Amino acid sequence: MTSVEQNEKQSLVGEEYEVEVGPVAHGGHCIARTEDGRVLFVRHTLPGEKIVAKVTEGDVDSRYLRADAITVLDASKDRVAAPCPYAGPGKCGGCDWQHAKPGAQRRLKGEVVAEQLKRLAGLTPEEAGWDGTVMPAEGDKLPAGQVPQWRTRVQFAIDEDGNAGLRKHRSHDIELIDHCMIAAPGVSELGIEQQDWPQMATVEAIAATGSQDRQVVLTPRPGGRLPLVELDKPVSVLRVEEKDGGVHRVHGRPFVRERADGRTYRVGMGGFWQVHPQAADTLIKAVMQGLMPRKGEMALDLYCGVGIFAGALAERLGETGAVLGIESTKRAVEDARHNLADFPRVRIEQGKVEQILPKTGITECDLVVLDPPRAGAGKQTVRHITGLSARRIAYVACDPAALARDLGYFKENGYKVRTLRVFDLFPMTHHVECVAILEPIAKGL
Repeated sequence: MTSVEQNEKQSLVGEEYEVEVGPVAHGGHCIARTEDGRVLFVRHTLPGEKIVAKVTEGDVDSRYLRADAITVLDASKDRVAAPCPYAGPGKCGGCDWQHAKPGAQRRLKGEVVAEQLKRLAGLTPEEAGWDGTVMPAEGDKLPAGQVPQWRTRVQFAIDEDGNAGLRKHRSHDIELIDHCMIAAPGVSELGIEQQDWPQMATVEAIAATGSQDRQVVLTPRPGGRLPLVELDKPVSVLRVEEKDGGVHRVHGRPFVRERADGRTYRVGMGGFWQVHPQAADTLIKAVMQGLMPRKGEMALDLYCGVGIFAGALAERLGETGAVLGIESTKRAVEDARHNLADFPRVRIEQGKVEQILPKTGITECDLVVLDPPRAGAGKQTVRHITGLSARRIAYVACDPAALARDLGYFKENGYKVRTLRVFDLFPMTHHVECVAILEPIAKGL
């Protein structure tokens, strides 16, 4: 271990430790311990490696330290040279696993999901109806060294000189880039990185996968004026207002058109849509296969966004079926109502699920889909959902820890996991998407 001068808080930033790396942990890092027992969360390494780790966060009183692997002394067989020149210690924070083979990335993600299930829900993979695999999206199974170009939405950070880059890990600092390897072709062709963006704080590029619609969302620095946007392809321009954070149209369409399950969906003002081009169809298919909707049933779509699951349900429930969607974002509700206007038995309510659902007067339903934000649904909402006696519930989750916590609440309230499927819809990062299908415990295995 080499020594650096400690400040008044006895910071350990800059200290170096030679360690053997243990298991992967949730968040894109692995766990290691120093000789004196300190826990390190280390990025840019792999289980089983022997490395020199340099501390990036923490002091002598911290429960754990964050670190980067700056030297690999004994490499894992799963290690590859990072394809991206901007990946690595102290560089872009967008990717976590550029240094791992694609198959190893999925295996590591599976280990994280399994660990979260066991620790937070008390479930083994077998008890969750999961075979332990993490499935790549169609077209993403590529040889080592090749990177899927999947990210249809990229938010570029802009430095004070107007240059575009991406944030470093857990930092406001910017890594200037000339190309993002995981950006979808529709984003790359806009040439954001080659333009000057004076007085801008961020520039988000959006490339719809269901159409040729392209959009940029500009966030000016305080008092900043919009630049003249001249990109390599036709594009709509939106602006984030400094006063209220609202998004307003500058020119072009205020929305992009996306496709999912054979339908076109309007997504307005930079609103949420799954980032991977295969994600919407992949998740709809998994949800519908798990729920097996029947004609005439009543379904809830909670945290419904612009309505993709509500639309898929409505198609399958037929003219005598009904769907209620609940969504908190006003613009998404407007889009959902527009997108599903041809289904007279679909209703969309605006508000927080935990507030609106008890006020609907609904005491029972057949099916529930919930796709909550990263924090999960929470104990109160889970308790209310389980009180509706749905025959099946589909839970779509982007965070395995939140999913596992909520699955524990479902278990406490009489529901068990029938099946769990895990999809690698964020290659090169630590993120995964999960679809859990639940049913009442009383119905047996």
